[in-house]
Amino acid sequence: PLFIQSLLDNKQPIINGDGTNSRDFTYVANAVKANILALFTQNTEGVNQIYNVACGERTTLNELYKALQEAAQSDVEPIYGPSRRGDIPHSLADISKIKAQLHYEEKIKVEEGLKLTFEYYKNKI
Repeated sequence: PLFIQSLLDNKQPIINGDGTNSRDFTYVANAVKANILALFTQNTEGVNQIYNVACGERTTLNELYKALQEAAQSDVEPIYGPSRRGDIPHSLADISKIKAQLHYEEKIKVEEGLKLTFEYYKNKI
């Protein structure tokens, strides 16, 4: 939301560090889908389990910002600030369990989810 608000305000957002930190981001519809699959599963081994819900791919903060920048059709460049103390450089969810037990497949990829999120915030104002 901070990146999106900065783009909507035509202001430079701050990215902590050099933007190469990565996460396994996912769109909210993927989490909803996972919950529905868990609720209605017929697989008794899949009941009362803990699952990672994600897309199974890393996205850097630079890639995330670039996708939002394209959605906003903006040339506003970010400002790079100091890294956040204790921040984990990279994380990637293991989604093999949810795929095997609930037949989960992410419905919306990160880039598409970012476009949808940007449009939501843009139209919310």
